[in-house]
This record gives sequence, C-alpha cells and structure tokens, in this order.
Amino acid sequence: MPQLNQRSTRAPNTKAGRWKMLAVLLVCASPVVASYFTYYVVRPEGRRNFGDLIDPQRPLPALATQTLNGQRGKLTDLKDQWLLISVSSGACNARCEQNLYFQRQLRESLGKEKDRMDRVWLVSDEAPVSTALQPALASSTVLRVAPAAIAQWLQPAAGQRLQDHIYVVDPLGNWMMRFPANMDAAAAASAKRDLERLMRASSSWDKEGR
Repeated sequence: MPQLNQRSTRAPNTKAGRWKMLAVLLVCASPVVASYFTYYVVRPEGRRNFGDLIDPQRPLPALATQTLNGQRGKLTDLKDQWLLISVSSGACNARCEQNLYFQRQLRESLGKEKDRMDRVWLVSDEAPVSTALQPALASSTVLRVAPAAIAQWLQPAAGQRLQDHIYVVDPLGNWMMRFPANMDAAAAASAKRDLERLMRASSSWDKEGR
C-alpha cells in the first residue's frame, strides 16, 4: 500500500494555523492601534500637544527596584496602568516637591478615570525620604532605582535635567510623553488636557487595575 507523505499533509495545516493566529493577534491589537492612530495621526486642525511625544517609544526596562521598606521587584511590574513618573534624590528639593504635587493634582483632575493612572516616584539614590513628605506619598508608588539605569531609559529635553520633567508611560509599558521642565500651574492645565485626550483615546482597550 502506498504511504502518505506526512510532510505534505501537515504543511498546509501548519501554514493555515499560522495565518489564523496572526489574524487573532491583529483583531486583539486593533483597538490599541486605532486609539494610538487617533491620538497621533487623526488630530483636529490647529491642535497641539503640550507634552513632547517620544518617537520611537521606549519600553519599560526590567530594572531592579526597591521600595522604601526594602521590598525588591522590577520596573516592569508597573505595566498595565498609565504612569505619571518623576525622578529625583530621596532628599527631594523644592522642584521635586513641586513635581510630586503636580503629579497628585493631575491624577485627581482625571475624575472617574484617575484609577487608570498611577503616580510613581523613582528615587535615584539612597538618601532617606523625609517623614514629613511620606503622608503625601500614601497613594504613590515610590521605588529606588539605580540612577545610571534610569538615565538609560528616560531622557530629559536638551539643556534640562532628568528631575526637571514629569514623564508619561502607557499601559503597554512604553514611555511615550515628556512634559516640559519646571511645570507651573498654567503648564499643569495644559498637561491635564493631554492626559484627558490620552484617556479618551485609550478608553476602548484600557481598563483600571492591573
């Protein structure tokens, strides 16, 4: 009896399976792609972003982190939420305190959408955090990360320092926006509009919580 060529019978099935898998991935990714296309490309005439869009976007690196009470983890543990990130020494000077304040205000200004956004303070040294500051950090994520490692991921604008900005990371784990340095009340109002647009553009696929 002639024997079937098993390779010839399996190859079409394997090829068809791969195409089906690709189709499923495209369907799953389409809401994300569509929301980003809407935000980045389909923009009403005259509209301007306040924050600097990062191109290409930079994914969260698997940097070692440590909480103030010594719990260890990785920076990638923060994925699946929008993140507002500031960076500074644990000593936290006036600019640091101002950025932490604006982080809190920006998140609260999102109203019912605020649970989709986390506040993150990356502490770039071993300096102790003032006990007077800690109550204001109760709903923040505070992580110590090696400064050299942070600098390989986040980048300030020309002529600015890393600690001068507030940075935005999307739920996919990509650093995608940087707000201008030395934010004040007027700048915070413009930043709020950017965040509201991001929340609207991603509402079809991003839900609160990890």
